[in-house]
Amino acid sequence: MKVQLLDSNIDNVDLQICSRCIYDERVSAIHFDAEGVCNYCHQVEELVSQYGTGQEKGETLFAEILADIKRTGAGKQYDCIVGVSGGTDSSYLVYLARHWGLRPLAVHYDNTWNSAIATMNIQKVLKCLDVDLYTHVVDNKEADDIFRAFFLSGVAEIEASTDLGYAYLLRKVAAKYSIKYILEGHSFVAEGITPLGRNYFDGRYIEAIHSQFGRARMKTYPLMTFTRFLKSAIVDQTKFIRPFWYIRYSKEDAREFLRASYNWQYYGGHHLENRMTAFCHGVYLPQKYGSDMRNNTLSARVRMGELSRAQAWAEYNTPPVIEEELVSYFKKRLELSDEQYDAIMRSPPKNWTEFPTYKKRFERLRPLFLLLARANLVPMSFYLKYCFPGRLPTS
Repeated sequence: MKVQLLDSNIDNVDLQICSRCIYDERVSAIHFDAEGVCNYCHQVEELVSQYGTGQEKGETLFAEILADIKRTGAGKQYDCIVGVSGGTDSSYLVYLARHWGLRPLAVHYDNTWNSAIATMNIQKVLKCLDVDLYTHVVDNKEADDIFRAFFLSGVAEIEASTDLGYAYLLRKVAAKYSIKYILEGHSFVAEGITPLGRNYFDGRYIEAIHSQFGRARMKTYPLMTFTRFLKSAIVDQTKFIRPFWYIRYSKEDAREFLRASYNWQYYGGHHLENRMTAFCHGVYLPQKYGSDMRNNTLSARVRMGELSRAQAWAEYNTPPVIEEELVSYFKKRLELSDEQYDAIMRSPPKNWTEFPTYKKRFERLRPLFLLLARANLVPMSFYLKYCFPGRLPTS
């Protein structure tokens, strides 16, 4: 997933590129069929078939889920949780939850790197929809110490703590309020499922990196250990639902609706509502790893017919938009000198496989996680990405 190729014309590049999207041969665990279609495009097709995404089948399946949410939540203050970030998907999902007659509790994980736009978006949408907000704020020094540890380690997943902390916070709050359903605004059609590659996280991985490179104890960070993960899924029976896997969803339409209805503001790009995410996607991964995760969303837009392959490839090969002073802000918060920062950015990349993780355990327990995924007790994307060795499955 390199950026800034010498020739951005998709027909004149000396790489094998999927004939249906813009994933190329450098994408982790990719392979192509006889027609040149990549396994990730086939994976999307199979998920659409399984979930009936945007079709009558999907609408019917999701109607059954909605009925169960209302039934299990009867008599409770809240019948579901919706994770919110201030971004398009989660903001629109809060609206839909109210539109469907649900009584959601919005939950926000604050790693203290939120943009002002994201914070205002959350406030605007929730106030208009009369939805309560539960926010967990990690101590800023502690959050920065974890980020700093990952940066010093040289691995790609400097945002791993945010992804896992958010996932566990949703489960913790669900248990606290005896809520059986968590709704998350992810769409594999609009975003794809990110190839595993340099995008791994679990509790053991975070502990291993932090214990080796961190300086402070983790006190306020919600660490999801293997035991806590299984307890939420098996004992608490918390169901993890992604409505956009079932129903028709257009990110562009959602964005326009939010602007018109709530004076919601766009933040300039996918996942750029958080400044650490903006640094990771716009600076760290492209400059240190030659990786540009924009190809996930761009490929999805090609599959949906919103962009041609040539248009997507051209956009993919333009430099990412970087907020002015973002790198300076990153150095200041993580207490890095210019020399330290430059040395890490020039150092050989490390891989998550060089550190302790739960990955082999997930693989050994693949049959269990398949059952849990089919029951919506763990995300299907977790099963597809984490429970197979090496090459990802195509079914």
